[in-house]
Amino acid sequence: MTLRASSVAELSSALAKACSASTRIEGADLRALNKLLEYRPEDMTVTVQTGITLAELQKQLASSGQWLPIDPPHPESLTIDELLNRNFSGPRRFGYGTIREHLLGITAVLADGRVIHNGGKVVKNVAGFDLCKLFVGSQWSLGIGIEATFKVRPLPALERFLAARFHDLSKAGAALQAVIESQLTPAVLDLYSEKPSGCSLVLGLAGTTEEVDWQLEEANKLGLADTGSLDYERAFWALSDTPHQASVLPSGLIAELQLRKPDAFVARAGNGIIFYRGGTPAEKASIPVALNRRLKQTFDPKNILPELAL
Repeated sequence: MTLRASSVAELSSALAKACSASTRIEGADLRALNKLLEYRPEDMTVTVQTGITLAELQKQLASSGQWLPIDPPHPESLTIDELLNRNFSGPRRFGYGTIREHLLGITAVLADGRVIHNGGKVVKNVAGFDLCKLFVGSQWSLGIGIEATFKVRPLPALERFLAARFHDLSKAGAALQAVIESQLTPAVLDLYSEKPSGCSLVLGLAGTTEEVDWQLEEANKLGLADTGSLDYERAFWALSDTPHQASVLPSGLIAELQLRKPDAFVARAGNGIIFYRGGTPAEKASIPVALNRRLKQTFDPKNILPELAL
């Protein structure tokens, strides 16, 4: 059963009834809960209902010269609810982190209908246990988040992309290592496959005009001088099939790509995360199964919410 709610009270009541009857819940449609509840540009914080799309939130923040520094695929249809539960991110993850780093507070409805609040609406918040992080990537297994507060950032004054093309992965790896060992602080550090062969390293630089100009000069010294873009990212995620994923230490990225031999890939080279199609699927990373089950039992003892995909 999928719950559809137009208010917190309605969702709370529906979950309480489902819990009482031990009815399994497949998910919740929160698109009706799509309001920006509170925005304080001077404090750089925003509170929203999680049915709002990321694109709509970014549009409203941009009117004050700010943004939530997260850039996963398909922001026009991706709700904050799904963003939090799937922990999606994009190429700017290297410079700005994931949604976990920007989440200050969350309001959620638990499996038995109780409404809980954790965190706050200020950047410096140390009260109580930090349950916010538990809900990020939880895939609706612990509860249904209905409101979230984030710290936002000023939009960069300038953003520039550079690219360098390589015929083999080894040379790309050497260039990648040179960037990592340099004084550059890129917001984007990606590697992607080119057709019919080869790959390209992409460097995204953001900040004040002075900061970006200096970094452009430093990047040019490393042979990164051609203008780049994020077109490869949009093209990769425009396909409907779900790609394979592998996560390794950044130092092992090239070896992993050589092992997998993908037909096409986009790699967060600075983070060691690879999305790819074709080639050999990687084994799933081991996770603390027992701990996840204990959390599930604590938050949802009747097991009516979706299971975490292990």
